[in-house]
Amino acid sequence: MSDLNRELDIAIDAVRRAAIGCRDVQASLDPAAIEKKDRSPVTIADFASQALICRAIGNAFADDPIIGEEDSTDLRNPDNAVVLSRVTSHVAALVDETVDEDQVCAWIDRGGAKEFSPRFWTLDPIDGTKGFLRGEHYAISLALIVDGALALGVVGCPKLEHAGEAGVLFTAITGDAAMARPLFGEGDPQPIQVTENPAPTKARFCESVESAHSSHDDAGRLAAFLGITTEPYRIDSQAKYGAIASGLADIYLRLPTRPGYVEKIWDHAGGAAIVAAAGGRVTDVDGKPLEFNHGHELSANRGVIATNGLLHGAVINGLDTLRRAADASERT
Repeated sequence: MSDLNRELDIAIDAVRRAAIGCRDVQASLDPAAIEKKDRSPVTIADFASQALICRAIGNAFADDPIIGEEDSTDLRNPDNAVVLSRVTSHVAALVDETVDEDQVCAWIDRGGAKEFSPRFWTLDPIDGTKGFLRGEHYAISLALIVDGALALGVVGCPKLEHAGEAGVLFTAITGDAAMARPLFGEGDPQPIQVTENPAPTKARFCESVESAHSSHDDAGRLAAFLGITTEPYRIDSQAKYGAIASGLADIYLRLPTRPGYVEKIWDHAGGAAIVAAAGGRVTDVDGKPLEFNHGHELSANRGVIATNGLLHGAVINGLDTLRRAADASERT
């Protein structure tokens, strides 16, 4: 992989800036509004985050497409004028130039690419929206993909602790070590690595808090099959990839919850880069490497598994055995 230090520096600054905006919005959450299922705070943070990061990438690498999760279509609707105004205010507070609503929408829409390119970025401006609204974990994930391969990943986790402080930034350039540093404030980057545990019975799962995101029942059956008794480490968002990469857990499963569901690349690219650089392994549930050359979806893959590497074969074999047993049961 070519020298990507400039790309890494730009990505770090962009994710940090977006994280500050997201943190400020989350800190101002009104419990009464959350009780009424008001999603406007996370909507504001989400759009502001995408605008800030797309602005930074666009200014530095004008020819690079960005496959992001959001676009400004709904935001431009007159019914959402208040939300757009608040998004613009949050963005304006974090950049050193005059900002208007049209400019903010243009930055958001810079993340509107959908098709594969030889070199492109993929962005999830807020991964874990329900965690965000609960005042808990979420992540901001950015990855660079070159010739279909992960080249760089940056994942900011504002609520995950690092060195006793809330907020950790995980970074990786493919071929180099994965690093963790404070997301907010100063601090030198420190190398991280996955666990060296080869024994399934001593493993710990990392699971989504939201069962809709992955099948907890299937994960429970696999845990029983492998003899895992440790309580799972449940956390929202791509912070799970950070947990695997830094040794807080050994196995993360994103098992399909319904037939035909296809994962989006922004939900996994940044985290997968971090885990791989930390010595772990990321594949789909059939053991195939994730393919990032099919546009905005992982259309050639089914589900996602991330492990410390040493446990990967046992997990794949266990899932296959359970699947075959389930198929045989349906036929009888």
